[in-house]
Amino acid sequence: MTETRLIQRSENILGGTPVFFGTRVPVKTLFDYLEEGETLDEFLDDFPAVSKERAVQVLERMKEALLTQEYESVA
Repeated sequence: MTETRLIQRSENILGGTPVFFGTRVPVKTLFDYLEEGETLDEFLDDFPAVSKERAVQVLERMKEALLTQEYESVA
């Protein structure tokens, strides 16, 4: 199974800000929307270059990373 690239960082795209792969949409923008009480669908409506599948995958990866980090810190 091939792994889909979800996020990219390049000095040529928004000065190296992490963006959804193949777009110029900063990943931070998704988290900003959610922090402000907006829904995932509202984010997707405003940034149609990002697919729902890709946004959900990013959220799942971040969740896994956070939970793994917390677990390792407690152990």
